Amino acid sequence: MPPVDSTADEIVKQWLARLEQALIGPGGVSLDRLFHADSHWRDVLALTWDIRTVDGLDAIETELPAHAHRTKPIGFRIDPDRTQPRHVTRAGAKAIEAIFTFETTQGRGNGVVRLTPDAKDGTTFKAWTLLTALDEIKGHEEKTGKSLAQGKSFSRDFRGPNWLDLRRAAVAYADREPAVLVVGAGQAGLSIAARLTQLQIDTLVVDRGQRVGDNWRNRYHALTLHNQAHVNHLPYIPYPPGWPTYIPKDKLANWFEAYAESMELNVWTGTDFEGGTYDETAQRWSVVVRRPDGTKRTLHPRHVVMATGASGIPNLPDIPELRNFAGTVLHSGEYKVGETWSGKRALVIGTGTSGHDIAQDLYSAGAEVSIVQRNSSMIVNIEPSAQLPYTLYEEGPPLADCDLITTSVPLTLLKKSYQLVTEQGRKLDQALLERLEQRGFKLDFGEGGTGWQYKYLTRGGGYYFNVGCSDLIADGEIGLVQYADIATFTADGARMKDGKPIAADLVVLATGYKGQEHLVRHLFGDDMAQRVGPIWGFGEEQELRNMFKRTPQPGLWFIAGSFAQCRIYSKYLALQIKGREIGVV
Repeated sequence: MPPVDSTADEIVKQWLARLEQALIGPGGVSLDRLFHADSHWRDVLALTWDIRTVDGLDAIETELPAHAHRTKPIGFRIDPDRTQPRHVTRAGAKAIEAIFTFETTQGRGNGVVRLTPDAKDGTTFKAWTLLTALDEIKGHEEKTGKSLAQGKSFSRDFRGPNWLDLRRAAVAYADREPAVLVVGAGQAGLSIAARLTQLQIDTLVVDRGQRVGDNWRNRYHALTLHNQAHVNHLPYIPYPPGWPTYIPKDKLANWFEAYAESMELNVWTGTDFEGGTYDETAQRWSVVVRRPDGTKRTLHPRHVVMATGASGIPNLPDIPELRNFAGTVLHSGEYKVGETWSGKRALVIGTGTSGHDIAQDLYSAGAEVSIVQRNSSMIVNIEPSAQLPYTLYEEGPPLADCDLITTSVPLTLLKKSYQLVTEQGRKLDQALLERLEQRGFKLDFGEGGTGWQYKYLTRGGGYYFNVGCSDLIADGEIGLVQYADIATFTADGARMKDGKPIAADLVVLATGYKGQEHLVRHLFGDDMAQRVGPIWGFGEEQELRNMFKRTPQPGLWFIAGSFAQCRIYSKYLALQIKGREIGVV
């Protein structure tokens, strides 16, 4: 832990004391003496039981006291066990950043404040950003240490069931219903199931794969993660030391399997979720799952958590002329290994991550490949440019502190940070980008220059971390075709508008997936899809729509995203479900 900055420490202590006075009620400190006019308060459950951002002093002066009057937050102090107050640069601005603790009538919280000098008085510091986040509900803390089962009954009651007997009974659900049904056993499903299990909520995970981890194991042969391992831990159990920086898919899949076993998660594999209905009166679902032997089981959980990814159903563009093609057409989700196509000719439609990876895999296997660009894409070298957004995780704070600091950044600042990182990466990658443009590749850098991260949060794709394919395109080793220049598809491939033929044996549609609202419509019907509305992307509240929090449909929740997002927000989603279960929400 770095030494305490005594000046920053004292400034934060004074500010927290004044904040508590301001929230006590009439006669306290005025909030306009504590917050800048252009300031932001993000609350994650602690005071609002919602995930929401309030922008600007006027709105903060209205909302913060109102919620504080109900929840009565007290005990604001610097957390002595976490990263101490320090001078940082965030979104291009210098600030004092501090992690603090507090409690309310219902729970214990932690938060992050960023203080900057008042423009009129350089010795007075006001809040630029404030995060208040729920950490635990009083009386319903996670079971850790001596509060855990000690295993004595397993080892010393020779006539009773042993640990394996109890685990088999727990997973079978022969005589009980799960409180929560989680659909999907990827990083999102395992993260929320682990959090719920630690909160003593009976949770069943179902996944269509034959083994936990098959969602990674069954993807194309060469796949590895494109961001570094230290950002991608699951909750509670970090990867062992010595793991590769970029984790191969099969290693990750095996870790998922080991993780589910180690965390004692109840998982049914080989099980299809076929949808269901919600009983408003009973506040329970009736959902149907199909087991590996073909039998169906109707379950009645109080909550269904969709953990099937930010997108679900393959997006198959309507290309009528493609019916003329006599070769093989695959969606990227169906593509497995390039060796099958060695010596063959392939067209890969799409220039996102999957399109580039599949094109490079085919090329490496000896296929003749051209990549077809439909829309402009963002290209970022995997090192160092693609790793720039994760520099916080290399600064030294523990993982939990980095996660809290990440959570504390409101969307307005997040977009500014993305712009700065994008510009920095663009300069670092200038030579590659110029070569691509010379080849005719169409580049973009996201909405307002916000780059790949904002693309991911709004559309789930549209970028590629270059691990070699961009160089192959720039060098002409992989062909580049603009979709707009294709006149039609033929039995043998495609014919360009200038009459030139392009022969192909394989067409891969690396065209992404439809949003989760399409999956909701498929599983639960049009009425429920309309009630829930858009999922993912940002709405007027500057938070991801219907993600990690209550939706307009009671008992229906969504979790998706990167490993870091799933690790961070699984905690808050689990706390909301716990709050519903015990009646405090």
